[in-house]
Amino acid sequence: MTAPMDDKINRLPPILRGKNHQAPSVFTPDALLREARRQKGIGAGAVPEICILDPDGDIVRHLIATGRSRRHPHWACYHTDLNAFEHKGLSCGVVGCAVGAAFAVLVAEELFASGCKLLISMTSAGQIAPAQTPPYFIIIDRALRDEGTSYHYLPPADYSIADARLTRLAEEALDAAGAPAQVGAAWTTDAPFRETAEAIGAAQAAGILAVEMEAAALYAFAAARKQPVLCFAHVTNQMGRIEGDFEKGALDGAEESLNVILTVAQRWRDQTPP
Repeated sequence: MTAPMDDKINRLPPILRGKNHQAPSVFTPDALLREARRQKGIGAGAVPEICILDPDGDIVRHLIATGRSRRHPHWACYHTDLNAFEHKGLSCGVVGCAVGAAFAVLVAEELFASGCKLLISMTSAGQIAPAQTPPYFIIIDRALRDEGTSYHYLPPADYSIADARLTRLAEEALDAAGAPAQVGAAWTTDAPFRETAEAIGAAQAAGILAVEMEAAALYAFAAARKQPVLCFAHVTNQMGRIEGDFEKGALDGAEESLNVILTVAQRWRDQTPP
């Protein structure tokens, strides 16, 4: 016997059903990394305290090409490499090409289980509000949850919210360095090729500045796990609606992105007790 049509319409979708956000996970990043180390013969060891997610891979490729980074010997992730580098006394790690909400959070879970103390994501983004001519940077203070991963970490809500202390720290650090960035909202989507005119218009009406693919999930993870995560949007395009789009600047924007990240990381290090 089939269910009445009203029951089918009113029934919650699977992503919202059966979630107990306070319940512990059976499958943990520690267990996965334990088995990965065993299989790969990787000894125990911590990753750098400051880690970077680089979904486009521009920063990683630039660091490798200039001989400034090395593969970290204790990173046991099955899916990614972690490159380590030093900058003015900061020890940093960077993971490239972890694109999208689910992949970004998988890597974030493993990084914090491996010794990370601060995670900064720098993702390229499409312009929603025409604030200025790309490229430029946005400190994401909240992200519209138009993806799936965040709903496994937090109850339903329109936005994932950044740690206000971290966004304020970033804004102050960049202002002091003469490299100010806008602060505002992003729209996180799982489906970049379904950014319709109607969806873009709704985002504009909501005051959203840019569209990207990771921030809502990373901020939900950060809130649920009580870990420090900060997300930047590097606004580089208008979603291909003009000729000559997707220009990131010199060296694909890698050095400029690194300067933003490291300026904020240094301020965080200076203000964080050992």
